[in-house]
Amino acid sequence: HAHRGRTMSSALEKPQIISHIQKSLNYTLFDCKWIPCSAKFVCMGNFARGTGVLQIYEVSHGELVLLKEIEKSKPFKCGTFGATSLQQRHLSTGDFDGNLHIWNLEATDMPVYSVKAHKEIINSIDGVGGLGIGEGAPEVVTGSRDGMVKVWDPRQKDTPVANMQPADGDTRRDCWTVAFGHAYSSQERCVCAGYDNGDIKLFDLRTMSLRWEKNIRNGVCCLEFDRKDINMNKLVATSLEGKFHVFDMRTQHPTEGFASVSEKVYKSTIWQGRHLPQNRDIFMTAGGAGSLHLWKYEYPAQRSKKDSENTDMGVAGTVTLLQNVTVSTQPIGSLDWSPDKQGLCVCAAFDQTVRVLIATKLNRV
Repeated sequence: HAHRGRTMSSALEKPQIISHIQKSLNYTLFDCKWIPCSAKFVCMGNFARGTGVLQIYEVSHGELVLLKEIEKSKPFKCGTFGATSLQQRHLSTGDFDGNLHIWNLEATDMPVYSVKAHKEIINSIDGVGGLGIGEGAPEVVTGSRDGMVKVWDPRQKDTPVANMQPADGDTRRDCWTVAFGHAYSSQERCVCAGYDNGDIKLFDLRTMSLRWEKNIRNGVCCLEFDRKDINMNKLVATSLEGKFHVFDMRTQHPTEGFASVSEKVYKSTIWQGRHLPQNRDIFMTAGGAGSLHLWKYEYPAQRSKKDSENTDMGVAGTVTLLQNVTVSTQPIGSLDWSPDKQGLCVCAAFDQTVRVLIATKLNRV
């Protein structure tokens, strides 16, 4: 009897994922991001007529209030606040034409920064050095179908501060995802990029060199470090065919690289993997079947060991599923945790619906 009571209470102790608000929109949604220090978020996408749309919503009394709608000539694919100050809160966007724009959301007639960054669509964008996250200069990284990964300093016009491209003669792969990490001092900074053929490449921006590469056999949809502004700790990589990998980035072996653990949960693509800002060992994956899975990473007793040559090699931990929920019949292409309110998240699916969700009891796991 006592045993049954205990299992019931443990079920109640588990985090729950609650659908708080959902809203149907009249355009295809590609990305959504919380505006820092606010209850507002930005949605980015394209109208059926082929133009780009950017909307700002506020969560107010269980409703979504549309504050602003901006239409531009080219569809928006992705956006980040990672390179802006908390005072300005400028949004960096990548569009279908390869343009990188930075917008002051209070005055959106003209971008405050504009560069033709790539020849083709910008699939992914990330920022660092803003919002008090990451030492050093504010920078934006863009990854494109043209195979290039470029790093931009918003204070420097027209030319990227770094350009990672395939060697002459190498096949250009479609870059699907980019992420900053290792920005724990004003000198150190890395960019990780994932490609359609399963390649993951880690570029060291201090030494301007390729630090590590790995092929995970399936197209890499999303990469994210658990924190951008610390000595590299963990990296989540999600892919086609329903698989994700967590790499322990603390110990790099000369031939084996980084230790990793992988999970296969879906039959379909995992579009996103996003770490909880308030706890780097909890992350959510968003799947092609409209499902969300909440995970916890557990470290092993020892994170490194000696190989037969007495060289350090990493030891991967394990991942535990905390909760899962299906919120849509269509893929969830974008997911963003609120940096300010633990457990609050916004996600955008290809059913043209934006959803605000609440994950509860995250402080108990």
